[in-house]
Amino acid sequence: MPEQARPSTGEQAKQYALAQLRQAILRGEMAPAQRLVENELAEQFGVTRASVRAALIELESEGLVERIRNRGSRVRVVTVEEAVAITECRMVLEGLCAAKAAVEADEEQLTRLADLGTAMSKAVADGEPVTYSELNHELHAAIRQFSGQQVADGLLDRLNGQLVRHRFQLALRPGRPQKSLSEHLAMIEAIRARDPQAAEATVRAHLSGVIDALRE
Repeated sequence: MPEQARPSTGEQAKQYALAQLRQAILRGEMAPAQRLVENELAEQFGVTRASVRAALIELESEGLVERIRNRGSRVRVVTVEEAVAITECRMVLEGLCAAKAAVEADEEQLTRLADLGTAMSKAVADGEPVTYSELNHELHAAIRQFSGQQVADGLLDRLNGQLVRHRFQLALRPGRPQKSLSEHLAMIEAIRARDPQAAEATVRAHLSGVIDALRE
């Protein structure tokens, strides 16, 4: 980012620090329980410590950071049981989005879903779990977007941010991509068939499988 576009103080500086921190956590560049030292982050991002502190407070409200009294902040650790509870909420919201996408998506968007399914199949066949994980995330995001359900989309965005580590671990588990591929293809098929009931049911079945995998 050009230096002149990176103010050291004020709301813009806070938003810059917030974006950088959020991206690092969601990409797994900052590990769970990693300490977030305000002075170090301020120097790294070229902003004030106050801007970093304000960003950390906002990330705490998103469930990505926890602030420990007298010990500062760290990347929040999401337990397996928390991940299960979050996925149960996803089941309801993503089921809604899939049902609405089956009705609202246009032909170009339905083709996009089919293309994602093809790419996911290739990633599994080529033994590329990281690529598959990225495509998996992209598919779920596309269904949310195509549904037009902006409230559910916003809620899911916050919930999914807390599941990055668990999602990545599942993607690397032997045999997991092969199993979930068929579930994702069923979701795509139901939406493209414009069958909202089937679309919701396939999403719920898929996320039920995710819960089972989390508990294993």
